[in-house]
This record gives sequence, structure tokens and C-alpha cells, in this order.
Amino acid sequence: MAKCDICQKGVTFGIKVSHSHKRSNRAWKPNVKRVKAIVDGTPRRIYACTRCLRSNKVTRAD
Repeated sequence: MAKCDICQKGVTFGIKVSHSHKRSNRAWKPNVKRVKAIVDGTPRRIYACTRCLRSNKVTRAD
């Protein structure tokens, strides 16, 4: 679910490294919001990351 419908930004996986240099897996999730937007001329609920909302790639339907 943590995926932007506009730019397809999704979960990124990596390795968390502690102070003692112990390594364990972790995930970075994008900041995705459920917003009402105009898609193909009709208002629909989509998941959009805050970067797309801030850069006006999403036309909000308020």
C-alpha cells in the first residue's frame, strides 16, 4: 500500500547499522497520503506522496 500512484515511489530496503556496527534489515517507507484528486477528469481517491503534493503534480478535488 505504501506506494505513490503518481510517481510510483515505494518502499526501499536497506541495512540499519547500530553504534556497535551490528547490521540488521530495515525498510524506508514513503510519506504517502490518501487524497481526493482529479484523475482523467473525475474526482477519485488516490495515494500520493507528499513530494508530489508539494510540487503540484496532483490536482486536488476539494
